[in-house]
Amino acid sequence: MKRSYSLRLRLTLIILLPLLLVAGLAGVWQLNNARSTASDVFDRSLQSAALAVTNDVALSGGDALVANTRKILSDTSGGRVYYHVYAPDGVIVAGYATPPVGIPTSADGDLSPVYFNGEYLGREVRGYRMRTRMQVDGFSGVFTTTVWQDVSIRAAFVQDLTLRSLSVISSIILSLALIVWFGIRIGLWPLSDLQQAIDLRSGEDLKPIRRPVPVEVQGIVQTLNRLLGQVTEVMATQNEFISNAAHQLRNPIAGVLALAEAVRSAKSEDAMRERAEDLVNAVKDTSLLAQKLLTYERAKAIDQTSLKEAFSVNKLLDPLVSEFRNRFPPDVEIIWTPAPEDVRITGDRTMIREAVSNLIDNAFRHGGPELDTITVGFERLGPDLSITIADNGVGLTPDQIRTARMRFGQVSENSGGSGLGLPIVERVAERHGGWLELKDQNPGLVVRMIISVGTCAAASQPADFTPTQLSAAHPE
Repeated sequence: MKRSYSLRLRLTLIILLPLLLVAGLAGVWQLNNARSTASDVFDRSLQSAALAVTNDVALSGGDALVANTRKILSDTSGGRVYYHVYAPDGVIVAGYATPPVGIPTSADGDLSPVYFNGEYLGREVRGYRMRTRMQVDGFSGVFTTTVWQDVSIRAAFVQDLTLRSLSVISSIILSLALIVWFGIRIGLWPLSDLQQAIDLRSGEDLKPIRRPVPVEVQGIVQTLNRLLGQVTEVMATQNEFISNAAHQLRNPIAGVLALAEAVRSAKSEDAMRERAEDLVNAVKDTSLLAQKLLTYERAKAIDQTSLKEAFSVNKLLDPLVSEFRNRFPPDVEIIWTPAPEDVRITGDRTMIREAVSNLIDNAFRHGGPELDTITVGFERLGPDLSITIADNGVGLTPDQIRTARMRFGQVSENSGGSGLGLPIVERVAERHGGWLELKDQNPGLVVRMIISVGTCAAASQPADFTPTQLSAAHPE
């Protein structure tokens, strides 16, 4: 048993997983951006502190720093800044006596400021060194000002900034997840409505679903409606078959039963044999009728899956004609000449053979005493194929043709047929995209079954059909 899954959960994951990926990438970008921003902000703060210290040293001679400068040093970007100022001769003018380790050296004339990473009392620090030419208490030359700050302050700042950004992103993702989860639930309501519509269907009510549905599920509804239509058609066919079988087999079965009773109650051996012969004939007729009923239902059940067998028309008709030649009396000739240019078609080979067999059998049964020739042939009509059965018997009037095409239609009471031969042929032709034509040719009858198959070789053919065209295509 296959495991079921939630469409709602599936859609939620499909939407949220890419968003989580984007959020993760945004978080990484924000982290890098926070580090870059913090580095820039702290470096600028160190530069401002260095400028303030240098200015105060120049004005006071290193004796004191103004209040604003002390404030900058005590809390620059959230942390204490250390400093010292050296005179040109290397004597400390102001600040902390112990400098950080790792201050880069420069040439005497190089006044370029420089940032550096170093170590102060075992702690990692970030520093800024600037060299300024000035005069303090009579000393003139290049004074060096160095400021530095613990790196841990920067890390704490970056962490705080990153956590704030991640909190905002997480809140947005969580809010979006809730919106998506409940939004999909609301969006899937039409499916629940569709389910209710399907639940209303039953074996007695398979009408199509007509209520409005979203565009995304219209294909599903159309397929379902098509399936419901096919099921309805199959059920109708089965009901029709049961009705036909019950109606048509009731009398023959009753006759067979009566003959069987007559055989059992026969007073003499001769009477018993005579009634037994009648019983055998009745059973044969009943068996033929049952077979025709099954074939008729089989013809109605032809679908696309059974129309995929490729076969040769010559190889289909040749053994069939030989079979009827052996079955018919010698005074009835069947004319069949295999076509020199064979045609391969795709269709239901068994049912096409059954249809042609019915046409030949009908020509023999209903041709009358004048019948002595039955002609079998086929023609190519563009993408279609025409299989033609012609005879020189009594033929049929237009009214008789209409009767013969009806289900269980009998042209005469003594015909001995089932009345299903031509309806079977017509159904087979229709299921193959074609039709059936009957024309009286005086004498005789021409029956043409056209089947539309794309694999037939194309050939031009006059639109109007006359019986004389048959003899021209298949000379006797």
